[in-house]
Amino acid sequence: MFPKPKPQLKPNTYAYESEPMVKATGFREYDARWLFGSEINLMGVQALGLGLGTLIHELKREPKIVTGHDFRSYSASIKMALTNGLIAAGCQVHDIGLALTPMAYFAQFALDLPCVAMVTASHNDNGWTGVKMGVDRPLTFGPDEMARLKEIVLEGRFKPREGGSYAFVENFPARYIADLTSRPKLKRRLKVVCACGNGTAGAFAPQVLEKIGCEVIPLDCELDHTFPNYNPNTEDMKMLHAMRDAVLANKADVALGFDGDGDRCGVVDNEGEEIFADKVGVMLARDISAQHQGAVFVADVKSTGLFATDPMLIKNGARTDYWKTGHSYMKRRVNEIGAIAGFEKSGHFFFNKPFGRGYDDGLLFAFAVCDMLDRNPGKTMADLKNALPKTWGSPTMSPHCPDEQKYGVVDAVIAHFEAEKKKGGKVAGQPIRDLNTVNGVRVTVEDGTWGLVRASSNKPELVVVVESPASETRMREMFAAIDGVLRTHKEVGEYNQKI
Repeated sequence: MFPKPKPQLKPNTYAYESEPMVKATGFREYDARWLFGSEINLMGVQALGLGLGTLIHELKREPKIVTGHDFRSYSASIKMALTNGLIAAGCQVHDIGLALTPMAYFAQFALDLPCVAMVTASHNDNGWTGVKMGVDRPLTFGPDEMARLKEIVLEGRFKPREGGSYAFVENFPARYIADLTSRPKLKRRLKVVCACGNGTAGAFAPQVLEKIGCEVIPLDCELDHTFPNYNPNTEDMKMLHAMRDAVLANKADVALGFDGDGDRCGVVDNEGEEIFADKVGVMLARDISAQHQGAVFVADVKSTGLFATDPMLIKNGARTDYWKTGHSYMKRRVNEIGAIAGFEKSGHFFFNKPFGRGYDDGLLFAFAVCDMLDRNPGKTMADLKNALPKTWGSPTMSPHCPDEQKYGVVDAVIAHFEAEKKKGGKVAGQPIRDLNTVNGVRVTVEDGTWGLVRASSNKPELVVVVESPASETRMREMFAAIDGVLRTHKEVGEYNQKI
């Protein structure tokens, strides 16, 4: 039998090279993330594969699975260790090689395979690894599946089976690119900065944008797993500022930036101003609802209140459901309620028919932006942004909080605001109008100013976002109120960035 994993082993020892090590906190709400070497070793990854294969059989799914890996120095070896475990569990593995995460999702449809295991740590710092998994296309695992996988792996409840196999799928990226670009070319010749942060998208995004008719200005598209300039993270201000500088220097129409595994996109307009993804979502919702009256959308709880209050969306009969943050939660909600699209502030956008297959793809997001500009030939990206009602919003701010303690802190924060609302107390000087606790707590006061606190699903952090339709001062007052509550918890550390 395969040995039961241990939570910690000392490097450069026989045990480290011959026994599985898997830290429990790597099993997140909807995918898995570890620091490779200190939290999981290759034998631990093999145990993960064996556990995933065991779960696939337990869920009575056909044991056929797509695997791929991102561009990190260790990702290919991690994928092969995962593959060994899957084969030992009786799974037929179809390896598409170096890939974007949405390319792996597409492969489930193109190769008619039910399951996927994509080796990627997305935008996390170099040193991290992880796996995005699913058994019901286009969905990925949620908390129930992740909890069961964690139990199988950590308790060593593996069930090896015969019948496992491995096949490499040659030239699969060409099939993905052909599918994406089998559409009319843009009528408007757009000059587009394509920023990839030296991540995996650099191998694919520039040529895809060129194929639909864009003039592409590449920015940090050379593959370099050390990420020498900044992390390929579309919420990172360093990346957004580099995109701004490239737009202004080249007089481009727009900059489109892709995260480490290509399932997210960030936008900077022609004037060099970054547009947070939730505002881009409102712009796209306007564009889509003008073509599809009564369209239903999903937005995550970190997103702007404009999805509910924008006059044009109201005029078009659009309806938006605010839901849990996280690509897995959003995918499920979009498909459950038949939404035409879902928008997450982090830049995960989900397009259903007629635009997509229900999963998140940064390149489809980029296409939607280009198509919106194509349908508005006399307007710039800044014009479309400026047509939105004005709000003042923060970036996504992430104070450090240990994985073992972050959910307890959030529970305490929820309890605090529930108690304030019950006794008629005020937040940032105004009575509470609404509390949304579907994912952490989003507290909205009388003038529409709101603040959110939730636990990050993939890092030892909290997530804080604030927005006001009234003024920048009110936004800052809400941040001060939220931060004041967090400062009562010694477990909460410094922010990665502040407003």
